[in-house]
Amino acid sequence: MFKKYTDIFQHLAMLTQLGLSFITPLLICVGICAYLTSRFNFGGWIFIPGFFFGLGGSSMVLYKFYLSCNEKEKKDKKENKDRRIGFNRHV
Repeated sequence: MFKKYTDIFQHLAMLTQLGLSFITPLLICVGICAYLTSRFNFGGWIFIPGFFFGLGGSSMVLYKFYLSCNEKEKKDKKENKDRRIGFNRHV
């Protein structure tokens, strides 16, 4: 029963981390665009490339998270496969 709750909290923490890591590059790029607009009087057009750069950074975060999850899943499968005990195999 305790393992079920630890798995739930582990997945919740991972989801929260993913959400924050996804939104942070976008907010940083839009914030830099807002600073450039107020400081150097650029037009509103500067937000368009800033949004796309932020989206690119967010997509890289998602891609690396995907690779990390796949690597972890492969590692877990390998560990579970190695843990099987047969009649002629003793631990």
